[in-house]
Amino acid sequence: MSLPLEGRAAIVTGAGRGLGRAEALELARPGAAVVVNDFGQPGRDGSGDASAGPAEEVADEIRQTGGRAVAHTGDVADHQQAQGLIELAVATFGQLDILVNNAGILRDKMVFSMSEEEWDSVIRVHLKGHFNTTHFASAHWRNRSKATGAPVYGRIVNTSSEAFLAGSAGQPNYAAAKGGIVGLTTSTALALAKYGVTANVICPRARTRMTADVFAGSGESTDGLDPLAPEHVAPLVGYLASPAAARINGQLLVVHGGMVAIVERPQVSAKFDTKQDAFTYDELDTHLTPHYAERPPNETFAATEVLGLKHETLT
Repeated sequence: MSLPLEGRAAIVTGAGRGLGRAEALELARPGAAVVVNDFGQPGRDGSGDASAGPAEEVADEIRQTGGRAVAHTGDVADHQQAQGLIELAVATFGQLDILVNNAGILRDKMVFSMSEEEWDSVIRVHLKGHFNTTHFASAHWRNRSKATGAPVYGRIVNTSSEAFLAGSAGQPNYAAAKGGIVGLTTSTALALAKYGVTANVICPRARTRMTADVFAGSGESTDGLDPLAPEHVAPLVGYLASPAAARINGQLLVVHGGMVAIVERPQVSAKFDTKQDAFTYDELDTHLTPHYAERPPNETFAATEVLGLKHETLT
């Protein structure tokens, strides 16, 4: 019996460690050939000299189990290097079928302490990195579809965060980038559906190098699989990349520790109409003050807690 992803080619960015590594191994297990992308910088803030080591190690791990894999050490936030990543997949495996965007860095500060460079670097790696690979992958699928006159097989799985849902006071750059990724995903899903491509986004919770401070001491298992292990996230990525998920498109899912939650679109909680040509201040006050009067004074549009996880202020 053939494997679900046999004959498919996948790219996983940021796949040298943590979530990306688990996702690359998960895609290889049911038969996908994998391009393991990782820039290889040792610091979770993107600092340090780039190294081919992490990507090569994961690619070799896949090959040792009988799979097909190749390493790519380019920077996905660089437009030309992202193009080279897609071209490597096509040149090596004949085409591209699956793109998993996972690469990212952290540079946490409160908004009043954050430098321009700390803002730009996180937006660049997360949001621009997701756009760059999506741009070239979508062009590949569109061209293939136009050449055959039929839909192709394409899957995009992007990585957002509960920091986007909950606000995360000490991560304005990261929360903004992750919110942007959700918008990019839903736009991409609408644009590529006619070509046979789906695009979905996950908010994973996992104990990795990037989240070492956030999840320090929280429920780590000593006698089994850690509830926050990346291996709990990877199966959902594999499923969304599979033929079984053909009807899932433009969706946001939270995943961790053996749990998957589907997040619906925001809903309107109240609506007011002016009785005049335009609202006056007094009229707005009549409607809005009572509406918010019963709410806690610091409650924002963002959730203060998402599925039991409280986001602490970072410094």
